[in-house]
Amino acid sequence: MDVFMEYVWAFVIGGLFCVVGQVLIDLTKLTPARILVSYVVAGVILGAVGVYQPLIDFAGGGATVPLTGFGSLLAKGVKEAVDKDGLIGAFTGGLTSAAAGITAAVFFGLIAGLCFKSGSKINEK
Repeated sequence: MDVFMEYVWAFVIGGLFCVVGQVLIDLTKLTPARILVSYVVAGVILGAVGVYQPLIDFAGGGATVPLTGFGSLLAKGVKEAVDKDGLIGAFTGGLTSAAAGITAAVFFGLIAGLCFKSGSKINEK
């Protein structure tokens, strides 16, 4: 597969995740927070049973960037840590595998918080 098609499939698969999320927002009473948690849990389950890795191999960033990719990363880290360290790996593996992403999210959130003024979105008169 050439590089152009890799980008196309990443865009299509990532876009499908977004479409499903938007449909859930529009047609159900689920809150965005519950949908986000559902995506992470779905990624954990699909990653744990080995279904998500072929999607990652096919779609690349289109499957790893969404929250389902984060869930799959957690499941993969736990599986590897349990194989290596036993039961304690069930508690440490997920955070160890996702530490770089979590750190980046906290760091860039801090930078954004320092660069922009916070305030109410409601215009008070």
